[in-house]
Amino acid sequence: MAEAPLQHSRSRTTIFLAHAAGFLFVVAAAYWLRRISIEPDPLLQGYLQIVSGLLAFVFAAVTLVRFQGTQDRISLILGAGFLLSGAVLTATSVLFFQFLPDAPLRLLWAPIAWWIGRMVLALLLIVALLVERFIPRSRHPRREIAGALLTVIALTYALAATLRRLPPEVSPHPGAFFPSPQQFLPAAIFFISLIWYRRRLSDEDSAFDRTIYAAAWFNVAAQFSAAQSQRLLDAPFLFAQALMVMGYTVALGGALLDNAHLFEQVRHLAVSDPLTGLANYRHLLDVLENETERTNRSGRPFSMLLLDLDDLKKINDNYGHLVGSRAICRLGHVLRIHCRTIDTAARYGGDEFALDLPEAQEDEARRVASRIREVLANDDEQPPLSASIGISVYRGDGERIEKLLSEADRDLYSEKARRGRRAVAATHPRRRIPKA
Repeated sequence: MAEAPLQHSRSRTTIFLAHAAGFLFVVAAAYWLRRISIEPDPLLQGYLQIVSGLLAFVFAAVTLVRFQGTQDRISLILGAGFLLSGAVLTATSVLFFQFLPDAPLRLLWAPIAWWIGRMVLALLLIVALLVERFIPRSRHPRREIAGALLTVIALTYALAATLRRLPPEVSPHPGAFFPSPQQFLPAAIFFISLIWYRRRLSDEDSAFDRTIYAAAWFNVAAQFSAAQSQRLLDAPFLFAQALMVMGYTVALGGALLDNAHLFEQVRHLAVSDPLTGLANYRHLLDVLENETERTNRSGRPFSMLLLDLDDLKKINDNYGHLVGSRAICRLGHVLRIHCRTIDTAARYGGDEFALDLPEAQEDEARRVASRIREVLANDDEQPPLSASIGISVYRGDGERIEKLLSEADRDLYSEKARRGRRAVAATHPRRRIPKA
């Protein structure tokens, strides 16, 4: 028992050392890049801003869609934040495109606008974690989306109004080890969110959360690199831009993967039975429709089994409804593991199941039915189960699915009647009249 806390402590130490090594590498790389003298390239910076803005817009749309499906507040706040961040990045790209040596002072505000965008994003990540802790689920999604957008706009305006008198230079201390120490403020906020989000990963280990965590790391690294920038559009500032774009890309990829996973879950729930995990009635009808069309084209028949769990009411009365639900699941499990991969097992009704057997003749269907009865008879779990099975075959006569199901249903109840007569005969055998 004492090994688990020790392993957890070692894991935390390893993670801390890995993060520290990564940040030290970024600082060292940015410090080394200060030696590289490159001509300021406003076009490159502007295009990087546009790419970042587009990624932020797409991420915002994806997270707002995720919020509609999950009511996860972090998705809402981050979606609103990235929406405004994309607008800020796109707007500042115009400033970079107009950056000229003789440009008026108002056109040299691109780095300050970039810094404001980073601050807004860092603060919103903290706010998202706070809201997620105290109000984890949403009750009025549309109102809260509008409220989040208004809050983000107000926060951005307040920051811009507060910082409107700051000088436009990137570096207030050229030549220092950290020429732009103001970049550490958003870095510190991102770092706090990084630590906090690490705790969230112990409960929510989805692709979305893992990539948001990675994006927060890239943002901290980007701010460390920007702190090494001595002048406008130098190599460390370009490196910071690249790290920021990478963070947006990682976050967007994780959000898309998570949404794809959520949509797959929704699709699966729409076509599956929640108790047994088999196909539901609607999916069964789709499968039968496709099978009938294929038989009409190819002339190869297919068979269908209709199964009814015997004496489910007695099981419920004698053992309880939980055991009755377990009996339904047991039969569903038998159908799942004792059919081919091309077959489709479905829960037809309450205690009725269907099994579609593509390109199976009647004799093959009867062998499958015998195998199912044998497996149920050899099951040692109590109470013992049995099922009545009806068989119908579609031979491409242009018949409707309803007739196929009706024939299987008639065959099922014919078997029930035969088994009932045999049970009565076994319980009350006829007495032989002695001869005189």
